[in-house]
Amino acid sequence: MLDLANFSAVIFDMDGLVLDTEATYFIAWQQAGSQLGYTLSDEFCQSFSGLNGDAIKQKLMAEFGANFDLPHFNQTANKLWREYVNRNGIEVKRGFKELLAFINQQQLPYCLATNSRAINALECLELAGLNDVFATIISRDDVINGKPAPDIFLKAADSLGIPIQQCLVLEDSHAGIVAARKAGAFAVFIPSILPIDPLTLAHCDVMLPDLINVLESFRA
Repeated sequence: MLDLANFSAVIFDMDGLVLDTEATYFIAWQQAGSQLGYTLSDEFCQSFSGLNGDAIKQKLMAEFGANFDLPHFNQTANKLWREYVNRNGIEVKRGFKELLAFINQQQLPYCLATNSRAINALECLELAGLNDVFATIISRDDVINGKPAPDIFLKAADSLGIPIQQCLVLEDSHAGIVAARKAGAFAVFIPSILPIDPLTLAHCDVMLPDLINVLESFRA
């Protein structure tokens, strides 16, 4: 299904693709909301998947109104998140290490392209034991517009010195798939949240269940 020979570089998303961070964010957001007297449903938290911080803030204000104390919510959620991940760590998604070993074996350039701020991305990678894995990390700090705009992926391709049309992007969110397609990359969708949005399927080039399946597809 996928021939690695057709690509000159691989671009990884982080949250929900390399790291199982989204589940930790959802827990912290829901606990923070509860402490402030608000209920954040699973579906509402899932709608944040792949979005940058500004977009999440806008959704929170739209949902809970002008009186929602966003600074207090963020401070509480950040505190609860750190307590949780310091206690439980952050899991690396199934198949990532095996896939990365294969990509290194093929001597193919790769990088990380995330909607997270650099300081948050580096913290998450360290907590997951991956702090030395990515020599090139493109974060929300490096571009004007986050995903679903194409800027992050275009910047990633430029940093690798590879035309974006020759890049394979691995993404788990609707925003990320839209960004990859807008950029002109080949977009592989590995969903981290179910049910799958039909609109995401319409935008991706290929959908696979997880990174193990990506690796198996390369080896086929």
